[in-house]
Amino acid sequence: MNKVDHPSHYRKDTGFETIDVIEAWGLNFNLGNVVKYVSRNGKKDPDEYILDLEKSRWYLDREIKTRKQSLDRHLEKA
Repeated sequence: MNKVDHPSHYRKDTGFETIDVIEAWGLNFNLGNVVKYVSRNGKKDPDEYILDLEKSRWYLDREIKTRKQSLDRHLEKA
């Protein structure tokens, strides 16, 4: 393992690497980033714990907005 390919600090707690979970669950970009920032939060830099959660919320809010817009377009066609 090295710092680019499978850094050890990403799997030390669970044995799982975030990218493997994201791919196994088939998550899109936004939801993958939510999982990434929640699962890794504070691991690279404990001082950025809150920042990581804010990044996660940003991607979640974006996904919610996208899905609402998609639903609205679908309902307009019906």
